[in-house]
Amino acid sequence: MNKVVVIDGCRTPFLKSGTNYMDLLSYQLGGFAIKGLLNKTGLNADAIDSVIMGNVISNVKTPNVAREAAIAAGISNKTPCRTVSQACISANRAIADGCMEIMTGQSDVVIAGGIDHTSDSPILFPRKMRKKLFMAQKLKTLGDNLKFVSSLRISDFVPERPAVAEYSTDRVMGQDCDIMAARFQISREEQDKFAVRSHQLAAKAHEAGHLSEEMVDVHLPPKFLNIDKDNGVRGDSTIEKVARLRPAFDKKYGTLTAANSSFLTDGASAVLIMSETKAKELGFKPKVEILEFAFSGQSLEDELLLGPAYATSMVLKKANMTLAEMDVIEFHEAFAGQILSNLKALASDEFAQENLGRDKAVGKVSMDKFNLWGGSLSIGHPFGATGGRLVTTTANRLIKEKGKYGLLAACAAGAHGHAMLLKKL
Repeated sequence: MNKVVVIDGCRTPFLKSGTNYMDLLSYQLGGFAIKGLLNKTGLNADAIDSVIMGNVISNVKTPNVAREAAIAAGISNKTPCRTVSQACISANRAIADGCMEIMTGQSDVVIAGGIDHTSDSPILFPRKMRKKLFMAQKLKTLGDNLKFVSSLRISDFVPERPAVAEYSTDRVMGQDCDIMAARFQISREEQDKFAVRSHQLAAKAHEAGHLSEEMVDVHLPPKFLNIDKDNGVRGDSTIEKVARLRPAFDKKYGTLTAANSSFLTDGASAVLIMSETKAKELGFKPKVEILEFAFSGQSLEDELLLGPAYATSMVLKKANMTLAEMDVIEFHEAFAGQILSNLKALASDEFAQENLGRDKAVGKVSMDKFNLWGGSLSIGHPFGATGGRLVTTTANRLIKEKGKYGLLAACAAGAHGHAMLLKKL
């Protein structure tokens, strides 16, 4: 099969939901990321065979948001575009789908990534009101309309509040993580310490210019305010400050707080991948080769966020490699408790024997290799876009740190996981 290489990646600054991106639509954020990638690489838009973007919170006006984002970025309408969804690993799925198109010769040049704009969440009326409005399409006479108006009640106009909850269990993800943190005996102090680490490392990465290298400035109309930095990073975080916060989910026994949990975020990412042959033909110097990837599914009841442990084991087996060979490791930080539970699972012989089909643990992750430029706890987590950030950051860190192999992994709602191996070229 054709080798797949990453030329470069690009993302918008990630902003807390309800802040500066509030008046934009999802496709506009995606357009900024794709256009930024085209400008960064100098790629002729006519060379693109396919655009694939992940998305979780879909705007009903743009269900195939990849298409609208691509057109907004100046890509030809002759280029087919599609939107994929797999919760928090939607961009990972988009990139993997792009890889498979290239590996099988269906495409040579693909832009893949993701978009999520929580500020643009559709707000629903109650079901009884939706039924009334649907039937109102058939109203014809004045009498029909008067009868419809008289049927309305104040309760019909109370909107359903959006919630990031697991459909099959009706638990929000933070509740599941509280349960998992208790199972793996992850203390509140450990979680707070990891969260502070994430914010402080992200602040240092911003100061060093590492994160700005993977971003495109966003100029917001009508005054074209320039957005050039993630706005959720708190470089002044300390253990003392975050320790004051109360539990956010399980109010009595929980250990998860607003500080050690990722926040709702708006943003988009895009990654340019090609066949190795096409990259040479077009004169591009790839950053990394995508060696292997894997997706996992676990129990919805007690393993919702253990995807990184399962998928990491799977991808290393597929590549016949070990965790110790990885020079750069980037995991999506949904919660500090989720990260620490997965790291503990990977280092456990018992977990490996009972759950992974291994005789011994996958291995202990060295924190000297792990998320050194911060992570989702500090940078933010637009659900459908984080996978693009992980690929871009892993590739850039491999180059900066003179490493050879990189591992990235993420969990997702629906009890899914993803892991990918990159090799610096």
